[in-house]
Amino acid sequence: MPLEKLIKALADKTRRDIIIELKKGKITSGDLAIAVNISPQALSYHLVKLKSANIIYESKHKNFIYYELDLTVLDELILWFDQLKKED
Repeated sequence: MPLEKLIKALADKTRRDIIIELKKGKITSGDLAIAVNISPQALSYHLVKLKSANIIYESKHKNFIYYELDLTVLDELILWFDQLKKED
């Protein structure tokens, strides 16, 4: 995962709000749109960005699609920040 794509995905406040909501657990897109107070169309746009950065994933259960966080991708970002903090 390119670090640039991850940083771009995290740069948007709405996407950060979505991540914070998803931290509570898996949720359907309809409930997520209500929770972050955006339209389903706007949510769909942001979910595509977050999925493409591998920050979230979706799973199907019966007729519903649930979204969940996959924070393992943030390890790369944490390592990068950690390198910045180290003295040479």
